[in-house]
Amino acid sequence: MPRIARENLKTITKTYHIIIRGNNKQDIFTCENDRKKFINLLKKTKEEYSFRVYLFVLMTNHVHFVIYDENDRMSKIMHKLCSSYAKYFNKEYNRVGHLFQDRYRSISVNDDKYLFNLIRYIHNNPCKAKMSSIDVYEWSSYQEYIGQKDFGITDTDFILSLFGDVKEEALKQFIKYNAEIDNKEYLKIELETEGELSDEDAIQYIKTVIGVENLLEILLYSKETRNKYIYKITQIEGIQTEQIVRLLGISKRTIMRIIENNKK
Repeated sequence: MPRIARENLKTITKTYHIIIRGNNKQDIFTCENDRKKFINLLKKTKEEYSFRVYLFVLMTNHVHFVIYDENDRMSKIMHKLCSSYAKYFNKEYNRVGHLFQDRYRSISVNDDKYLFNLIRYIHNNPCKAKMSSIDVYEWSSYQEYIGQKDFGITDTDFILSLFGDVKEEALKQFIKYNAEIDNKEYLKIELETEGELSDEDAIQYIKTVIGVENLLEILLYSKETRNKYIYKITQIEGIQTEQIVRLLGISKRTIMRIIENNKK
């Protein structure tokens, strides 16, 4: 499959995995009309700010997108979308207060492997939640890719081009790819999207990212190699410095010194 061209790649790619969640995990969609309203607001926001939506799925209490934001206006985009929908929702259900959990979460999509994993992960969210099969679930970009819906939201050409030059064959490969399951890759994405990790999840994630069977074996390496691994761990989003202290049994001062030395 063709790789993402580096010239297409702030992040270098200007492509982001966006997650918005209901405050305290509350539902943000209670019926079909809510989802239709959100889709319409997304379409209006897209027309105003000229970004592209490569992937999306509306779940009950959260939404995933993959957005290409060429003009670096993501904060304005999400403020407009979220504030407009929250205003509708609060009026519709006679409620007050925050609808969404803090600020939206944004993860840079800087390589094609992560993008391919997101294609499958996002479209299979309803299946993993035991809500519906991927081909039946109505509220995702998958339906626009296979031609069952026309929300006027999804920019399908780029993603399909990654599966082949001939659209019909690319679509077949796209459908086949979405039907495959890779739980190891799901693990990485799910941990990334959850924000702060438990110690148990942090251990599993670190082992996956840096490729070790036993986390403590890092301490047996030379000081130079050990410090390289520790610095790499500090750069994993969701891993806290205090967790590294607990998990590796090294001082916070040592960790901060390693971070400072790698900035030079």
